Amino acid sequence: MVIILTFLGAILFFLSVMFTRQRVWRVILVTITGLIFVGSTTLMTLNYSHHFGMKKVTTTMTRRIYPVNSQMPLALYQPVGTNGEDDVYIYKTSPRQTKPQHTQANEYTHSQLKWKNVANPQIVTTTTRWRYKSDFYRFLYAWSRMDGTLVKRTNTLEYPRTYVLLTTKQAKQLQAKAKSANGQQAQAAARQQGQAY
Repeated sequence: MVIILTFLGAILFFLSVMFTRQRVWRVILVTITGLIFVGSTTLMTLNYSHHFGMKKVTTTMTRRIYPVNSQMPLALYQPVGTNGEDDVYIYKTSPRQTKPQHTQANEYTHSQLKWKNVANPQIVTTTTRWRYKSDFYRFLYAWSRMDGTLVKRTNTLEYPRTYVLLTTKQAKQLQAKAKSANGQQAQAAARQQGQAY
């Protein structure tokens, strides 16, 4: 609506300046239409620059996750960048899922891993978005596409202490060693020791 008010104010301002003959009416109309144009432009600018008429709304969602390899309790991640702060964690949301998911890698998202005394791994996603304060502001800023704009997202992956943290490269090396002849022998020896214990 504020966009329509801006265009309408500009057109009416032009028409009142160009086509109003009487001086008194011209001053009145120019003042009113000028205020409409400047006011609506100011409101639109404040919404885009300072999120005027909006508030931050934070939601938290917790989901159970599963390891990518169902036989081994592994927490997998892929390093992104060089500083080690933007790691992408890889997981499944169901045990039968064929293609694993990963945390987002963008400037609004921060992902972290925590070791906890829990039975099953889970991901806690805290998302903060801009929302309109009331229906009035929703109507005023219709078509601005500002509602629901992401401010920040925090993914906290909580794993049991029995899990092992590996990079995807280390996981591939581990898988290759497990399939080798030495790996098969080590697995058999470990099985025998486990049964004897």
